[in-house]
Amino acid sequence: MSEKSKIKPISYLKANAVKIFDGINDTNQTYIITQNGEAKAVVQDYRQFEQARETMALLKILAQGNREIEQGGFTPLEISIQTVREKLSRNQDQ
Repeated sequence: MSEKSKIKPISYLKANAVKIFDGINDTNQTYIITQNGEAKAVVQDYRQFEQARETMALLKILAQGNREIEQGGFTPLEISIQTVREKLSRNQDQ
């Protein structure tokens, strides 16, 4: 758990919501909220949340690309360049 994360029970959230939001806004603090001793929610700055979502989307795209490469679902660069050159050449001839 990073230094910027704090684990707090839901009762703390109920009693100190303003304090938590001030911490989030001022220091980008992330809070893990527990209920009956189990982690149930994360409270964090919205910008951090959006950044994390964008990062996850990029990681999913990279993982998908890696799977396609492993399965042979790609065209080598040399062939792609040759295909583009041929199409350009045909267009110039017309």
